[in-house]
Amino acid sequence: MSTPIDGALMRSLTPGVLGILVRRGADFAAAEDAVQDALVEAVRVWPAEPPRDPKGWLVTVAWRRFLDANRSDTARRRREDLVDEEPAPGPAPARDDTLQLYFLCAHPSLTPSSAVALTLRAVGGLTTRQIAAAYLVPEATMAQRISRAKRTVSGERFDRPGDVATVLRVLYLVFNEGYSGDVDLAAEAVRLTRQLADAIDHPEVAGLLALMLLHHARRASRTAPDGSLVPLAEQDRTRWDTGAIAEGVAILQAALARDRLGEFQVQAAIAALHADAPTAGETDWVQIVEWYDELVRLTDSPVVRLNRVVAVGEADGPRAGLAALDAAPPGTATKGAPVPRRAAVAAYLHERDGDLAAAARLYVEAARSAPNLAERDHLTRQAARLNARLRGGR
Repeated sequence: MSTPIDGALMRSLTPGVLGILVRRGADFAAAEDAVQDALVEAVRVWPAEPPRDPKGWLVTVAWRRFLDANRSDTARRRREDLVDEEPAPGPAPARDDTLQLYFLCAHPSLTPSSAVALTLRAVGGLTTRQIAAAYLVPEATMAQRISRAKRTVSGERFDRPGDVATVLRVLYLVFNEGYSGDVDLAAEAVRLTRQLADAIDHPEVAGLLALMLLHHARRASRTAPDGSLVPLAEQDRTRWDTGAIAEGVAILQAALARDRLGEFQVQAAIAALHADAPTAGETDWVQIVEWYDELVRLTDSPVVRLNRVVAVGEADGPRAGLAALDAAPPGTATKGAPVPRRAAVAAYLHERDGDLAAAARLYVEAARSAPNLAERDHLTRQAARLNARLRGGR
């Protein structure tokens, strides 16, 4: 009788197995291929013959696959050296190289998209097909992206100190992709960030984990049955995951107590204030503005400044928000394009101030530069709603 395979267990073991191969002298790209081969073999074998030591089994099979791939005349001498190093059967080494893998996969020489793909494959244990489906690109395209990324980092020393901030940005990029294909990237990002938090004691890692949990807690209420976006103020708060909120707040409080403030801790504090409000009308916007002031100090990001404008509009009224918008630098996003949400923020504030004509025009402008289809549809509906009111409809 076969035993169902535990996919989550396999993915959690992947970085440790890969780290062992690399530390034994395997080239990163070849080691990663060998680990993927071992995972495929595990899917075939484990249901009928589950191993006592899953990690040790994967290490043994991956190492043999690596050796097989290197059997050639030009590699014979090196191969013989490696064979001498082949471990005896038994438990896998206790050393955990997970943190170094995070650093390697988020290497500054990689583009953000390549770093994300390599992290999901090498650290997350996802297949190329799963990653391609999640990002809605052909599998061959994703395979090329991952291969280039592996070649880029293969010459890097495995034990070199890495940049935690870069790793966190990569994980946050994964989280913001949400759900697509058969992989829940938001849940995967939470899992990987938990794993990172186990590997390193760092307040910003805790801050990112708290932020993810607090955002993820609202997931069920973010879209209507027809797939349309539901703004925060209109969400059904009874559908929020109170367990995830409580865990996120506890993690955040412990991080803030260390007095090493960073941008993810601040973002989590803002998310916690939203989660703490029983209704949208009871949100502590004054305190949210204060946290945005901290975030502007830390990042000076045009997007953060826009979010602060919205908070000012809620705390002090729409005219104060419009004044703050006029004072905020225009800013640019990627490739010199204007920050997409500026027109949407202006539309919202003008509507609250009673200028429906200006708001409708700005919603149309915002829809044209919306970063995704769901947001574009939401902004288009807002414009249509106001235009109907201007024509005398309800």
